[in-house]
Amino acid sequence: MKICVTSKGRTMDSPVDPRFGRCAFFIIVDTDTLEFEAVDNAQVEAAGGAGVQSGQLMAEKKVRAVLTGNTGPNAYQTLQAAGIEVVTGISGTVQKAVDDYKAGRFSASKGPTVESHAGMKGGD
Repeated sequence: MKICVTSKGRTMDSPVDPRFGRCAFFIIVDTDTLEFEAVDNAQVEAAGGAGVQSGQLMAEKKVRAVLTGNTGPNAYQTLQAAGIEVVTGISGTVQKAVDDYKAGRFSASKGPTVESHAGMKGGD
């Protein structure tokens, strides 16, 4: 199964980026083989629509779950519409997030965790 962890870097040892739509990178991991792909996020500097565009990218990449710090309402709705599980409140490294997800330590989020355009503030 493919999952995505938002990341500040290109490796499994990189810290989780707390933003979804405007994270620096998406680390897409096959949970069976642990092979991964680091995808630059083209939406980092987007004026608007970053969450929706990022959510659509996850659907195109056939991701089944997204692990991140926070998601806004538009991103959350886009991911949900695509049948992608959203797990928020993630911190630490990408590798730890993947390990904890595989061990069943996370629960799906029940809704967005920040307001629209929160990622534009560059917040952690």
